[in-house]
Amino acid sequence: MKSNKLTVWINKPVDEIFRFCITPPNSTRWIPSVTKEETSEFPIRIGTVYTLQNKNGNFSEVTVTGIKKNEFVEWISKDKNYHCRYLFKPLDRNTSEFEYYEWIEKGELEEPFTIDILEKLKRVIEQTGK
Repeated sequence: MKSNKLTVWINKPVDEIFRFCITPPNSTRWIPSVTKEETSEFPIRIGTVYTLQNKNGNFSEVTVTGIKKNEFVEWISKDKNYHCRYLFKPLDRNTSEFEYYEWIEKGELEEPFTIDILEKLKRVIEQTGK
């Protein structure tokens, strides 16, 4: 598989979902393979580097290549092969669509996201603030 696109509806306003998704260490709360997340700066902008540690203790880096508040954020891996984009779309005042899109230039996605991972994101965000 060279690309993977998944979508979930979340019962929260788009600005809450956007803030949650770009703020470290929140990835550790919903992405099973991530145990540590840090950024080179906050608030993030184009060029901000996210350093992620996986459950095996290995580190990887992704750099923000595009961002528009409450609309999208996009990253690229250090070797420029892996890309990831989050799209945020309001459906009404309290419901939003979150699209996760990942793709690779060469080879195959080693561990593509599943809908279960996005369902966990949905649960975590919907429980935040209750």
